[in-house]
Amino acid sequence: MPTALVVDDDPDIRGVVEYMLEQAGFQVYVESEGQAGLERAKDLRPDVVLLDWMMPGMTGVEVCIALRTDTDMDSMAVILLTAKARESDVQLGFAAGADEYIVKPFSPRQMVAQVQAVLERPRAQLPTTVCQTEISEKRVH
Repeated sequence: MPTALVVDDDPDIRGVVEYMLEQAGFQVYVESEGQAGLERAKDLRPDVVLLDWMMPGMTGVEVCIALRTDTDMDSMAVILLTAKARESDVQLGFAAGADEYIVKPFSPRQMVAQVQAVLERPRAQLPTTVCQTEISEKRVH
C-alpha cells in the first residue's frame, strides 16, 4: 500500500485530500504545519508528500527544499498543493524540487490522478543544489 503525507494548515483541505487518497488505496498521514511535516516525513519516509505552500512557521517550499537536500529523503515524490497560482510561483515551486504543482481550488479526482501519475513516472534526479537564495528572497507565509 502506497503511503502519503499531507501537510496543510487548512483542516478542510486536509480532510478532502486524506479521504480521496484513502479511497484510492493510500495509507495517509496528516500534519498541520511545515516543521511537523518535515519531521514526520523523516520518520515515515512516505511515497509522496503533499505540501501546502503558505503555512505558519516553515513554508511548504522550505519543507520541499529540506527534503530535496537530504540525501536520505531526496527520492520521495513531493507535490505542492497551493493557492499560489502565478507563473513565478509555479516556477519557484519546481525550482525548489517539487515533482508536481496543483493549484487550489482543485478537482479531488484529478488530484488523485496526478498523485498516482507522479508515483508511476521515473523521478528526475535534481541537482543537489537548489536555488535556496532565490527562494529565501521570495519567501511568503
